[in-house]
Amino acid sequence: MATAERENELRLVRVFDAPVALVWDAWVKDEHVAQWWGPRGFSITTKSKDVRPGGRWVYTMHGPDGVDYPNITTYHVVEPRAKLVYDHGATEDRDPLFRVTVTFRDQDGRTEMDMTMALATPEAAREARAFIKRAGGESTWDRFGEYLEQAQGRPDTFFINRSFAADQRTVFDMWVNPDHYAKWMGPTGSTMSFLRVDVREGGSALWAMTMADGSTKHGVLEYRTIRPVDLFVYSQNFSDADGTLCKPSFAPTYPDRILTTVTFVPEGPNETRVTVRWEILGDATAGERETFDAMKTSMTPGWTGAFDKLEALLAVPADA
Repeated sequence: MATAERENELRLVRVFDAPVALVWDAWVKDEHVAQWWGPRGFSITTKSKDVRPGGRWVYTMHGPDGVDYPNITTYHVVEPRAKLVYDHGATEDRDPLFRVTVTFRDQDGRTEMDMTMALATPEAAREARAFIKRAGGESTWDRFGEYLEQAQGRPDTFFINRSFAADQRTVFDMWVNPDHYAKWMGPTGSTMSFLRVDVREGGSALWAMTMADGSTKHGVLEYRTIRPVDLFVYSQNFSDADGTLCKPSFAPTYPDRILTTVTFVPEGPNETRVTVRWEILGDATAGERETFDAMKTSMTPGWTGAFDKLEALLAVPADA
């Protein structure tokens, strides 16, 4: 999350590749909200929604474990395509948990969403931050980004974001330097090594990854753009041990190639937000597209495990 102005606040800034009008509609109209609101695996049922000052949105979030989470949102400020202020987390028997202020700003056809959640105390803010991380709450905004892509005719996209307590150059190096990359890339319990690697634009790498169950996978990275310290783009595909493209055993209909675009944005003097965008590269069958879409829920814990390892590495002093 971006640096908040006060200790009792949490702040989130995202830039979406969509016009403000679409982003606003996706926030306030039921037919849009039902497609993305909540962490991955969640769905919602809206009982009523009245987006105006004093109006309420009454809905229930349904968790993947079958647990329901009722919520009443009360709107205080509604400035179309510009600003919302509302109380979040109330029920018929409970006061709101926090107040949200979110603004929408055009950036040459893209939209900056700047959201602040104000809680009662700094302690409550720390607890909320920890809960959001445990519950995968930020995946809500990854789902939102994917929905906005789909609404504009770009359906084969997966997003995941994470903020790291390190400066932009350090985080960038953790991706581009193969010695660092191999130490954290991969789900929890996996280990990675490079069989060959040539990190330059036009270069490639062959990797091996041993999973927690003892199985080994191989794949190829082809480096496309390396722009210190804000952009890293590469394609990737599964392969055999010699680097020949093949389908992975766990998903015979997985797309052949994925384009990975990683952006690095400073959120403070010692904090960097990483955004990973995965999209199908080249032609794909309907079955391959369906497989990619169905696997988004499992992609999130895989990346989360990798990001947890990266976070642990960044916490180790450089001279340790």
